[in-house]
Amino acid sequence: MTVQLPFDRDHPLRTPPALSALIHRGPVHRVRTVVGDEGWLVTDYAEVRALLSDDRLGRAHREPATAARAGASALFGGPMGDFDTERADHLRMRRLLQPHFTPRRMRVLQPRVEALADRLLDEMADFTPPVDLHQVLALPLPILVICELIGVPYADRDDFRAWSDAAGDVRDAARSFEGLGRLYEYGRRLVARKRVEPADDVLSWLCESADVGDEEAAVLSMGLLFAGHETTVVQIGMGALGLLAEPDQWRALAEDPGLVPGAVDEIMRIPGSSGGGVPRYARVDLEVCGVAIRAGDLVLLDIGAANHDPAVFPDPDRVDVSRRAAHHLSFGQGLHYCIGAPLARIELQAVFSRLPARFPTLRPAVPPEGLRLREDTLTGGLTALPVTW
Repeated sequence: MTVQLPFDRDHPLRTPPALSALIHRGPVHRVRTVVGDEGWLVTDYAEVRALLSDDRLGRAHREPATAARAGASALFGGPMGDFDTERADHLRMRRLLQPHFTPRRMRVLQPRVEALADRLLDEMADFTPPVDLHQVLALPLPILVICELIGVPYADRDDFRAWSDAAGDVRDAARSFEGLGRLYEYGRRLVARKRVEPADDVLSWLCESADVGDEEAAVLSMGLLFAGHETTVVQIGMGALGLLAEPDQWRALAEDPGLVPGAVDEIMRIPGSSGGGVPRYARVDLEVCGVAIRAGDLVLLDIGAANHDPAVFPDPDRVDVSRRAAHHLSFGQGLHYCIGAPLARIELQAVFSRLPARFPTLRPAVPPEGLRLREDTLTGGLTALPVTW
C-alpha cells in the first residue's frame, strides 16, 4: 500500500501514529508525496545515516522535467543542479562558504549572539503575559544574527521573510517560484550595493572573490539567508515547547546551565514537520534493505523518523536533556553536513542557557494539542507559541 504524505499529527511533539506504524514495520516504504508523485521513504536510523553519505544518491536528476517531486517548492521540491557536475558544484559551494563558519569565527560571533538574546529577553520581560514566544524570541534572534553575518539590512526583514516563506511553499508552485525570484532579485540589488560599499560580512567577501560573479554571489547569499534563519526559528520554538511540556526538564536547565550543550542536541531531534524527509534521487539502480530502487527514483530520507528510531533513542518522543543525543542526524552527515551547524548551536545555546534561568516559571498558555504546526512549508514549525509566567 502506498502511504500518503504528510502524516496527520495529533500532537506537535509526538510521532504521528501512521509514521510510528511504518517505523515498526520496516525501514523502506512506498509513499506518495504532497504533490501526488511516488517515491521511497526511508525511516530507519542506520539506513538514513548511511544514505545521507551515499554517492549513489544525489540532488540532481538526469531528466529533471519528468522527475518525481517531493513538493511544489522551487527550492527543494524537485531536482537541483546539474547531474554531471553535481559533486564538483557542491564542493565549490562549501569551499566558498565554509570559511565563514569556522570555530574561530563562531567564537568571535558568540558574544554578539548572546547580547542579542539578552536584549530580546529584556524586552520580553517588559511585556504583560501571555506573549507569543515565536514572535518575541524564536523569530527575531536568528534573523538578527543572519542579517549581521551576511550583510543584509535588518530593516528589510518583513520583505525577505515574506519571500522566503513563499519560496518554501510545498503546495503552491507559482507562489514558490515567484517568492524565490523576488528573493534572488533582492540578492542582486544587495550585490550591486556591496560592490560600491563593502563591509565585514559574507556578501562583501563573496563580491571580493575574483572567481565569484554577481549572479552566484546573489544565489549563494540568499540561499544562506533562507537556510540560516528558517530552521533555527523552527528549532527554538519546538525546543521551547518540548522542554515546557516536561517541567522537570525545564527546571533542570534553569538550575544547571551545564546541561545546555547536550540539551541542544536533544532539541535538534524534535521535528518541525512530518512532510517526508530530505529529497534525493537515485543516480543508479540500488537496493536498500532488500527493496529495489531504480535510477531516477525519488528517495526521501526521513531524518525526523530516524531521530525517533526507538532502537537508537529509547522513549523517543520524550525530551530528556540528560540524553546523549549528539549522534542525531538533523545537521546531516558526511559531505552534506550542514555548514551552518556551528551557528545554529551558538544560537540555541544562547537561548536555552538564558530562557529557563530568566523565566523559571514559564509555561504554555494553551495546551500543546491546541498548537498548530505548519505543513505547507519546507521547514514547518509552530505558527505561534503563547506562553505565560
